[in-house]
Amino acid sequence: MERGKMAEAESLETAAEHERILREIESTDTACIGPTLRSVYDGEEHGRFMEKLETRIRNHDREIEKMCNFHYQGFVDSITELLKVRGEAQKLKNQVTDTNRKLQHEGKELVIAMEELKQCRLQQRNISATVDKLMLCLPVLEMYSKLRDQMKTKRHYPALKTLEHLEHTYLPQVSHYRFCKVMVDNIPKLREEIKDVSMSDLKDFLESIRKHSDKIGETAMKQAQQQRNLDNIVLQQPRIGSKRKPKKDAYTIFDTEIESTSPKSEQDSGILDVEDEEDDEEVPGAQDLVDFSPVYRCLHIYSVLGARETFENYYRKQRRKQARLVLQPPSNMHETLDGYRKYFNQIVGFFVVEDHILHTTQGLVNRAYIDELWEMALSKTIAALRTHSSYCSDPNLVLDLKNLIVLFADTLQVYGFPVNQLFDMLLEIRDQYSETLLKKWAGIFRNILDSDNYSPIPVTSEEMYKKVVGQFPFQDIELEKQPFPKKFPFSEFVPKVYNQIKEFIYACLKFSEDLHLSSTEVDDMIRKSTNLLLTRTLSNSLQNVIKRKNIGLTELVQIIINTTHLEKSCKYLEEFITNITNVLPETVHTTKLYGTTTFKDARHAAEEEIYTNLNQKIDQFLQLADYDWMTGDLGNKASDYLVDLIAFLRSTFAVFTHLPGKVAQTACMSACKHLATSLMQLLLEAEVRQLTLGALQQFNLDVRECEQFARSGPVPGFQEDTLQLAFIDLRQSEEPGTPCWG
Repeated sequence: MERGKMAEAESLETAAEHERILREIESTDTACIGPTLRSVYDGEEHGRFMEKLETRIRNHDREIEKMCNFHYQGFVDSITELLKVRGEAQKLKNQVTDTNRKLQHEGKELVIAMEELKQCRLQQRNISATVDKLMLCLPVLEMYSKLRDQMKTKRHYPALKTLEHLEHTYLPQVSHYRFCKVMVDNIPKLREEIKDVSMSDLKDFLESIRKHSDKIGETAMKQAQQQRNLDNIVLQQPRIGSKRKPKKDAYTIFDTEIESTSPKSEQDSGILDVEDEEDDEEVPGAQDLVDFSPVYRCLHIYSVLGARETFENYYRKQRRKQARLVLQPPSNMHETLDGYRKYFNQIVGFFVVEDHILHTTQGLVNRAYIDELWEMALSKTIAALRTHSSYCSDPNLVLDLKNLIVLFADTLQVYGFPVNQLFDMLLEIRDQYSETLLKKWAGIFRNILDSDNYSPIPVTSEEMYKKVVGQFPFQDIELEKQPFPKKFPFSEFVPKVYNQIKEFIYACLKFSEDLHLSSTEVDDMIRKSTNLLLTRTLSNSLQNVIKRKNIGLTELVQIIINTTHLEKSCKYLEEFITNITNVLPETVHTTKLYGTTTFKDARHAAEEEIYTNLNQKIDQFLQLADYDWMTGDLGNKASDYLVDLIAFLRSTFAVFTHLPGKVAQTACMSACKHLATSLMQLLLEAEVRQLTLGALQQFNLDVRECEQFARSGPVPGFQEDTLQLAFIDLRQSEEPGTPCWG
C-alpha cells in the first residue's frame, strides 16, 4: 500500500512538473527554451513528457480548427476582396511604372542638376570649413611673419613680446596642425637666437663704449669745467639780479628706461652724435652722446627669459676687463699733456657710463660693484701718475697736469666718487713741482748772473729811473736829487733776480689753486718753496759766480753791493707773500723767509773772495820783485813793481766806495798785512845770506812807499795810524842797528 501511495505521489509530482514545463514552453521565447528542454532530458520521465506534449499539441490544433471554422466565411470574403485588389494593384503598378518612366525621363536633367548642386553644397561646406580654419591659422602666420620681420630689423624686444603672444595665445588654438608643431618646435631656437643677437648687440655696444670712452670723458670734463667757470663768475659777480641757468639733469633723457627698463628706441646704435662742439656752444651732457638702449633691451630680454643673473655676470665681467684696459696708461704718457688728458678722459668716460647704468637700471650694477671698481681705478691711477709725473722736468707741464688732475677729480666728484686720495697725491706732486721750479729758476738765475755786466745801472731820464724803481723797491733821497745822467748802486741782476723771485712765488701760488687748501697752508707752502729757492738755488748760483776763476775784484765788489740791496728787499718779499695769501706774518707757525741769511752768506763769500783775490794780485806783483841783495848802488826811488802794486791798490780801493765801510776797511787792512808779510818773507828767505847797504836802502824805500800808501787813507774810516801798524814789524826789522848778515 505504501509503495502504491508513494508511486502515486511521485506520479502527481511528475505530472505537475511536466505541466509547468509546458506552460514555460508556451510562454517563453524560443531563444530561451533550451534550459527548459534540458530539464526534461535530465529527468527520467521524458517519454511521458512527450506524450503530454503531443496531447497538448492536439488540444491546440482542435482549438485552432474551432477558431478557423468560426471565422471561415470572413476569411473567404477577405480572399475574394484580395483577389479584386490584386487586379487594381496591377493596374496601379503599371500606371506607377509608366509614371516613373516618364518622371525618370523628364527628371534626368534635374537629377544631374541636383548632383551638381550636391557637389556645390559639399564644396561650399568644405570652403566654409577651410575659411574657418584659415581664420584661426592666419593670425598665427601673421604673428610669425611679424616675428621674422622684427628679428630681421633687429627689434629684439618687440620680437620677444610677439613670440610670447604667439606661444601662449595663438598656437594653442591650432596646435593640431603640422606647421604649428614645426613652429612650436622652433620657438626655443628663436628664443636662443634673440638672446644671441641681443648679446651680440650688447657686445657691439660695449666695444663702441670702449672706443668712445675718451670722448664721453672729454665731454663730462668740459661740463665740469663750464660749471666751475660759472660758479667762479657767480662768486665774483653780485648775486642781485643774476640768474643762473639750471644744470641739465643728467638722467632726464632716460626717464622711460628708469620706469620700465624697456628699450628707449628700436635702434641698437651704441654712440650717437659724437661730434666736436664749438667752444662757444653749450657742451652736451655726457649721457646725450650715448644710446643705452642695447643694454636695457638685452637686460629686459634676459630677465624675461629667466637669465638675468647670467646677463649681469657677463656685463660686469666685460666691464671689469675694459676697466683694466682703460687704467693701463700708455708708456709715453708723461711726454705731453695730451697723453694725460686722453688717459683721464677714458677713465671719466668709463665711470660716467657705469654711474648712469647704476641710476637707470634696477640691479644691473650696484654701489658695491661701482665702489670696488673705483677703488681699483683710484689705486692704479695714482700709481700711474706717481710713476709718470716723476719723469716730468717741465714745471709748466707739471702745473698743467695738476690742473688736469683737479678737473678730473672735480668731474668724478660730481658723480659721487670720493677723490680725497687724488688731492693727497697732488700734495706729493706739489713737492715735485717745487723741485722742477727750482731747477728751472736755477737756469734762470744762472743766465741772469752770466749775462750781467756787474756795473751800476745808468739812467738818463726820469722815465728810465721810474722803470727801474718800479721793478725793484729802492729809495735813495740823495740819488733822487742828483741830476741825470746818474747811476743806481746795483747792477741789472738785482731787479731781475727780485722779479724772478716774485715770478717763482706766483708759480707756486698757481699750483695751490683749486687744491681746497686753507690760506695758511698756501702761505706755508709758498714760503717753504721760496726759502728753498733762496737758500739753495739762488745761493748756489751766487756761490758759483763768486768762485769762478775769472771773477774780478770789480765783479766781486758789485756782488757784495747787489746782495746788500737784495737782502734789504726781503721784507718786501714778505709783504708780497702776505698780500697774495692774506696771512699776516705774525700768524702762529708762519714760516719766515731766509733770504737775509742767503744774501749774507753770499756777501761773506764774496768778501772772502775779495781778500783772497787781492792777496793773489799782490803775490803776482811780488813775483816781479828782483832785489839784488849784494848791490852797492844806493837807490833814490821805490821799486817799479811796488809802484805798480801801490797804483793797483789805489785804483782798486777807489772802487770800494759803495762797499760797506767795514768790508772796505777789512779788505784794505788784509791787503796791507799780506803785503807786509810777503815783503818780510822776501827779506828772510834762506837764499838771502847777506845784505849790502845799497840793497837795504832800496828795500827801505819800498817800505816807505807802502807806509805812505797807508798814511794816504785809501779807504776812509781808519783811525790815524791804524793802517800803518800793518807795516810796523817790517819797519822795525830795518831800523838802524839792525844786524846785516855778512
